[in-house]
Amino acid sequence: MSEYDARGKVNRALLICVSDYQHLRPLPAVKDNAEELERVLVDPATDLFTKGEVRICRPQEPWEVEQALDAVTAEARGLLLVHFSGHGRVGSDGGNLQLMVGASKARHKTVSWQDLVLRYLDNARADRIVIILECCYSGNAGEAFHSSRKPMSLLMAAQPNRRVFSGDEPVGGSVFTRAVVRILGRGIPGRRCVTFEDLVRTLRDELADERTPMGDVWEPRSAQQNTTDDVVLSFATSEPRPRTPLRIRLRRWLNPFLRHWVRLLLILAIVLVPATGGIVLLSLPGEPPACRPALELRLLTAPEAEPALRQAAFAYEMSAANTRPLAGEGDYADGCRRAQITVYSAAKDQIDQGFAAAARWQGEAQGSGGGAAGDKGTDPLYRPGPQPDLWIPESSADYDEARRALPATGSPAALRNTGPVAYTPLVVGIPTTKRLDDVEPDAATWRELLTGTDADHRNLKLLRPSPVLSGTGLLHTIGLYLAHDGAALGSAGTGPDPAVADDAESRLSAPGSQYAGSTELLCSLRPDAGADAGAAAGSGAAARSAPLVSEKSLADFNLGHATGSCPAGSGPLPLRDRYAAYYPKNVPALDHPLIRVAWRGAADATARRAAVDRFGEWLRDPDGGQRILVAQGYRGVPGKDGAMPQPAKGSPLLDSRTETDPQAPVVPFTADPDQVAEVLDGYAKAQKSSQLLILMDTSTSMADGGKLPVAAAAVGRALEMVGAHHTYGLWTFPDPAHPDDPDAVRRAVPLGTADPAPGRAALARIAGGELVDHGAAMEEALTAAVRTMKQAKGTNNAIVLILDQDDGQPRRAAGVEKTLTELLKDGPDVPVLTLSMGRSGCDTFALQGLAGASKGRCVTGSPGAPDQLAGFIASIGTAAKGDK
Repeated sequence: MSEYDARGKVNRALLICVSDYQHLRPLPAVKDNAEELERVLVDPATDLFTKGEVRICRPQEPWEVEQALDAVTAEARGLLLVHFSGHGRVGSDGGNLQLMVGASKARHKTVSWQDLVLRYLDNARADRIVIILECCYSGNAGEAFHSSRKPMSLLMAAQPNRRVFSGDEPVGGSVFTRAVVRILGRGIPGRRCVTFEDLVRTLRDELADERTPMGDVWEPRSAQQNTTDDVVLSFATSEPRPRTPLRIRLRRWLNPFLRHWVRLLLILAIVLVPATGGIVLLSLPGEPPACRPALELRLLTAPEAEPALRQAAFAYEMSAANTRPLAGEGDYADGCRRAQITVYSAAKDQIDQGFAAAARWQGEAQGSGGGAAGDKGTDPLYRPGPQPDLWIPESSADYDEARRALPATGSPAALRNTGPVAYTPLVVGIPTTKRLDDVEPDAATWRELLTGTDADHRNLKLLRPSPVLSGTGLLHTIGLYLAHDGAALGSAGTGPDPAVADDAESRLSAPGSQYAGSTELLCSLRPDAGADAGAAAGSGAAARSAPLVSEKSLADFNLGHATGSCPAGSGPLPLRDRYAAYYPKNVPALDHPLIRVAWRGAADATARRAAVDRFGEWLRDPDGGQRILVAQGYRGVPGKDGAMPQPAKGSPLLDSRTETDPQAPVVPFTADPDQVAEVLDGYAKAQKSSQLLILMDTSTSMADGGKLPVAAAAVGRALEMVGAHHTYGLWTFPDPAHPDDPDAVRRAVPLGTADPAPGRAALARIAGGELVDHGAAMEEALTAAVRTMKQAKGTNNAIVLILDQDDGQPRRAAGVEKTLTELLKDGPDVPVLTLSMGRSGCDTFALQGLAGASKGRCVTGSPGAPDQLAGFIASIGTAAKGDK
């Protein structure tokens, strides 16, 4: 691999070190890190950075980090090195890494690795970027890092889900940074320089005998993105080193004087060129005025829309609309960003719960923990996340439902719908090899679509995002119930016909027919997804399925773009693997309204409202945000003439390989809020009560490799969905009272429980380390669970199995596997929904066989697995025809 040499270029190093904390344990070892790193970086032997190119930041507030990042990303042209030493924190799912500054307190006043640090670095002007993270859970930074566009190299102090500081380390520099300083300062024997890869490799050797505070082997991790060379970080060497090339020494000597020479040349030009016809006023270039911290806006949206809105927000931040000075804002210099936008997402039900518990949401954000008694058990600051300033749901139906969830009086949150920012019609994907006979793709009624896909015709299984979890699923359900015959939605007060609702739901009855969102649904149908995406058991499932999704998500799928947890492919899918878009007649399109969220008592409410309005205006501007959103596959909003625009140049919908129809009409949303409520009520009545048994592996191996946070998040997500008509139980294995008995399980929460609180309490104990130091015998525990659920009342029963791996094979009694197989075959059906945290994921004969025999699913452990599993759980309560 070639080497990148940044000597003589305009380089910058930002050393962020936090040793003193107001609310967290101090880190005395970090105190000397900055000075030691600066000393070695500017050492003539290292020969890379010069004095003045290294900046030290000891932040007490998050804005100090932002200001420092803003400066170095604007100045660096060659190499930009960013180092952080301090506390780190992640969510319970192991994601959302937060860097803690001096004033940080739990979730408050933190610096988001993904939303702030990476956003700045992705906009840097440097040729190469190197990041060194030394904080607890630094190994969890790799996932978000891979969405970056700039050439970056990331060094993480340890493997995922590991703490690197206990707080008891002595002063004099941390273990990790001391090792970095040694390697950069002395070089590597036999090497003329130290590259990034050299540093990683040598660090692993030097720290091989060290142990993290958790007792694990200390193993630094690394990742690289968009780079084809290896960045040189030091020219120190024990070998004879040639003198620094003359061209580099000259460039270093000239750089400090370059600005003064440019200024002098401009003055000479004015003196020597005769002025005619007036006076020429010259503003000589000087140091740009310092930018004050930008106002942070928090944009909450649906997971499907997050990538596109994140790109739009980034474009807006750098646009003239956000950087030109405005009247009355003289304290913002020209070129400084007035607002920065953090984009994050959550499922529809979590957003509804957040606004319903708005008092607790605001109280937690302010650190008071306040809230109403009815908010007990709701943790909106974890999911959905921070208090939003604006919310862009998938449709106005989501907005109506959230408003209905708000308390009648006393809510600190006020929601205002400012109108759509983008549209995307709803479609039914039909395999291109099974196009429907005598059905017009751009004007098909739901009655025709249901008939054309039934067992007497194409025999396709309809798959829908859950209307409880997804805005796409909700709007498809509104179309199924209210526009069944292709007529326009009726006036206010026209509710769904129960017979129509029952008929529609009878086609969406099988467990696994619902998903958390349209992108995860389509990801499960990718031809290369297999077991890792939770695909249905059996080959050819995609060719027998008809997904109910949006036009945009179907276009992304057919073009091979990243879809849900599935990465981008090498190009468009082959024709045989694509779906053709059929547009249900008079079904409203997703309209993505921008909802302004005002919080009572906010000191800067006026400024936030103005900032949100400016962003909304830019999003709807044909030369602004509309260009970004259209390029992502959305339809634009109507212009001044009120006409709905057709997809313009740059829209992927114009590519025939999307199998969509750019001329298909966009139907605005006209349903009354009461109609939305009646549709959801009709959906609930069409469901049967269900019972869920959560069977969780609590052996000590679950603590390795970040498995436990994902497993705990999956159980927590399932508990959000229980209630009076959807009860649960929680069993764990092995049984701590009888660890040597493979048939024993611990019944932590009895089956039939409706209150999620006992489950959350048991989960908190497990996540806190209540594990059993013994192998987990999966087949024996699952046999007991299946036997219990087969004998339980009702027919809508299911098991959620969460495990690392089956450790019972060596001592398994004869006949266990046969007994389990026979139980699964006997009626009634008890689907087993498996979350596999093991190394092989779902790609094992045993787990694929289990999914097939039980008519269940398998999901591989990942940060997105909890929501993916939630979609499958949501379909357990659906009722098949004749099962009422």
